[in-house]
Amino acid sequence: MAKQRVTFTSDGLLLEGMLHLPDATRPCPGVVVCHPHPQYGGDMRNSVVEAINAALAQWGMAALAFNFRGVGDSQGQYDRGVGEAADALSALEFLTTQPEIDRNRLGIAGYSFGAGIALDAAAENHDVRAIVSVACPLAPLNDLVLHQINRPKLFIQGDADYLIEMEMFHFLMQRFAPPREIEVLTGADHSLRDHEAQVGNLAAGFFARHLI
Repeated sequence: MAKQRVTFTSDGLLLEGMLHLPDATRPCPGVVVCHPHPQYGGDMRNSVVEAINAALAQWGMAALAFNFRGVGDSQGQYDRGVGEAADALSALEFLTTQPEIDRNRLGIAGYSFGAGIALDAAAENHDVRAIVSVACPLAPLNDLVLHQINRPKLFIQGDADYLIEMEMFHFLMQRFAPPREIEVLTGADHSLRDHEAQVGNLAAGFFARHLI
């Protein structure tokens, strides 16, 4: 796996990212990976994000992790999810300009706050062919607009996640348009500590089925 530091713009702001590339000689699928809440220490070096990046590369896919506006060396400031959704859309557009990426095989993933942002971006960008939501908070899962996304979706949730009760989680899952898949991780809380590799492999396997 090769890593390239990259920058791209979103609403005139310069954002930093890291492009993870597999050992491949032809254009490969590309996935944007969105990090957890910036106001609680989330950034592109989060352990769950890095596990997804590594697993994608092992499966022959590229991953673009990036810092939302106001995080790390990315310009701007936190924008309550609105600007961050624009950042994710800009990341998708940037990914399509890279010669190593097959622009017809795009995916997006996100963890926690980033999961809601990933769903928002997928609702706007219909070139996204597959979506992975990891430990998504309640509010995005209750969004009627997001329920209408009719492309393949994988929802990964820990059964000990304090942000949403399992009964409510399963109820909301039924509201999402198919196709959808659900993976519940036994004993995992919202941090997903010690479950990072499992999350990465689940996400990469799902994207492989839909993008390779």
